[in-house]
Amino acid sequence: MRIVSLLPSATEIVADFGLAGDLVGRSHECQWPEEVREVPVVSASRIDPAAWDSRQIDAAVRAAVEGGEALYAVDAEMLASLRPDIIITQDLCRVCAVADGDLAPVGARVISVGPRTLGEVAESVRYLGRELGVAGKGEFWADEMLRRIDRVRHAVAGRTRPRVFLAEWMDPPFASGHWIPEMVEAAGGLEVLGRAGERSVRTTWEAVRAARPELVIAAPCGFDEDRAAREAALIDPGCPVVAVDADRFFVRPSPSLARGVEILARIFHGIDLAAG
Repeated sequence: MRIVSLLPSATEIVADFGLAGDLVGRSHECQWPEEVREVPVVSASRIDPAAWDSRQIDAAVRAAVEGGEALYAVDAEMLASLRPDIIITQDLCRVCAVADGDLAPVGARVISVGPRTLGEVAESVRYLGRELGVAGKGEFWADEMLRRIDRVRHAVAGRTRPRVFLAEWMDPPFASGHWIPEMVEAAGGLEVLGRAGERSVRTTWEAVRAARPELVIAAPCGFDEDRAAREAALIDPGCPVVAVDADRFFVRPSPSLARGVEILARIFHGIDLAAG
């Protein structure tokens, strides 16, 4: 089986299934686990986040989306040369990764996923397991993710919930959506602006301060903890700000979201739950 994954979360899941050796191509954003970094890259972003600040990135993304332009370029010639049997992509967000509509036909079966809640993330893991012929592993990793999240829920039950704003972007700020407000709830927090199962929403720091959060989690989409910390240093929301590695543990719909919930529980309540 020859797999091309254009979705970072799917690449992680494929590796969890023990199928990393079947990956013949990946997107430029597929960095985890480290072993996949040797796999050929077949896509590139038209925006360089390393060269621009957050406001410039936001403006460029909005201009591209409003103009109907693709944010990612797929090397169709390379993709065809890899002769994939399966291409995994997504139909959730044009900003996050290559979408299924951006692909030229190469004769491969295209598997598209687009979970919006933690339950749907688990089901997408099961779905990929079935589609890749390892249904048992799909069931295992989905159940393991939910087990770890439930373990956190039980550990924080009855504790006072801090009022939290988790920022999916910093300049301008975006209130979290999709599965992230569920992660805050599971970790024992109260998300003041985010809405589970819905898209993240642009807001203002004035609106954030008016919502009276006790804590801001800086989790800008696609950024690691160091970049998030640099972004956080530029704002003053009137309460403490903690940066996290959003790219690794929050924005990718994979079993690694369980680790994100554990990280939030440690921040909110000082509870350190190692995987197990």
